Amino acid sequence: MGCNAFQIFTRNPRGWAAKPIEEQEVRNFRKKLFSNSSKIYNDSVSVHMPYLPNLSSSNDKLYEKSAAVLLEELQRCSLLGIPYLVLHFGSNLGQGSEKGLSQFINACAFALEKYESSSSSPRLSFGKRKEIRRVREEKEQEKEKEKEEGTNRVMILVENNAGQRNTIGSRFEDIRLILDKLKPFREKVGVCFDTCHAFAAGYDLRSEESVNTTIDRFDDIIGIRNLKMIHLNDSKDEISSHRDRHEHIGFGKIGKEGFRALCKHKAIAMLPFIMETPKENQIQDLKTVLNLVHTKQKSIKYMT
Repeated sequence: MGCNAFQIFTRNPRGWAAKPIEEQEVRNFRKKLFSNSSKIYNDSVSVHMPYLPNLSSSNDKLYEKSAAVLLEELQRCSLLGIPYLVLHFGSNLGQGSEKGLSQFINACAFALEKYESSSSSPRLSFGKRKEIRRVREEKEQEKEKEKEEGTNRVMILVENNAGQRNTIGSRFEDIRLILDKLKPFREKVGVCFDTCHAFAAGYDLRSEESVNTTIDRFDDIIGIRNLKMIHLNDSKDEISSHRDRHEHIGFGKIGKEGFRALCKHKAIAMLPFIMETPKENQIQDLKTVLNLVHTKQKSIKYMT
C-alpha cells in the first residue's frame, strides 16, 4: 500500500484474554521492522489498547482487570520493539470526571511503575565492588542488545476523545492535568491527537486559519513537544457533536482544506500519521492525503 507507518492490536481488541506472542513471531516481526530494507519507519509504529478495558472505571473488578491489561500491553509492545501504546480514557460510569481522572492517572502510574521495575536491572547494595562492576557490564551488554534488537522503552500516548457523556480527555486542559499528575513518568507519557475527536469536541480544523489556531492552542496548553502521533480521520458529524464517527479523508465535515493545512503544518508534518478511516477505499484515503500535501511520500509518515 506504500505506507511507512502503521498501528496494530497485539490481541483480539474485543476480548480480555491474549495468547502469548511466540518467540519466532517476535523474531520475524523485529527482523522485518528493523531491516535496513524496510520502508516502515520503526519509530512510527503504535499499538492500540483493546476496547474492553476501562481505565476510568469506578468498578473495582473492571478497573483492576483494565490496569492489568495496560501493563500486559506495555510488555507486549516492548517485546515487539514498538515504541508507542495508544490509550483511550474510558468512562467514569457516572461517578464524575474527578473520580474518572483519578482512576485513569492511578492506572497509568501503576502500569508504568511495574513495567519500569520489570525492565530495569536489580538495585545494588553499596560497597560491593565486584557486584557493581558485574552489573555495569550487564547494563552495557543490555544496551548493546537493545541496539542490536531494537528493544525500546515504550511510551504511553493518551488520546483526546470526542467528549461523550461520562468521559474525560476531550479538553486540552484535561490532558495537561493528566501530564502534570504523571510528571514522575514524564519521559513515558505523550499525546496522540485524533482529528475527528478534536473536531467533535469543538476544536475547529476546517481551514488553514482554524488549524493554526487549534495547534497554537494545543501548544499553549499541552505543549507541542508532548505530541507524538496524529490519528488522521475526517468526521461524519458536525463540529461539537461529541460523536466519534470517522469518515474518509475529505468526505466529512472537516474537509480537504483542513487536512491540507494539517498535513503541511510545520509543527506536526513529520509526526507519524495513522488513518483510522472506514475499511472501504483506504488506499484512496492514502492517495488523497498525498495529493493534498503535494510532497514525496517518504518525507511524511502515513498509514491507513
